[in-house]
Amino acid sequence: MSLNPCLSCGACCAYYRVSFYWAEADDAPFGTVPSEKTEPHGPFRRAMIGTNKKMPRCLCLQGEIGINVFCDIYDQRSSVCKNFDASWVKDVWNERCDMARMAWGLDPLEPDIFNDPGKFPRAA
Repeated sequence: MSLNPCLSCGACCAYYRVSFYWAEADDAPFGTVPSEKTEPHGPFRRAMIGTNKKMPRCLCLQGEIGINVFCDIYDQRSSVCKNFDASWVKDVWNERCDMARMAWGLDPLEPDIFNDPGKFPRAA
């Protein structure tokens, strides 16, 4: 089984605005996203702090993009993050994943990425 390429990437977290329905935050019943790590984005949405900028980077992204990264609220992340798959997860290409990677100077993922365990370094 190969390692998740997201552990050595993180480009999407530093390329896109992460906005989601306000009730996903933990100050709403059943919400999980730490509200102190979000900011208002319109009347019904929130955005992760740091992602609503010209040069975005989510406050929760830790590490060096393209080397070794992790999300410090991974188990509490929003549905937007949970639903953003790396290219070729479940054999489906994600153009947005590869766009973010290329913006950070990383190669697009290849269709056989999950079948090549030596492709990515182990995360610390």
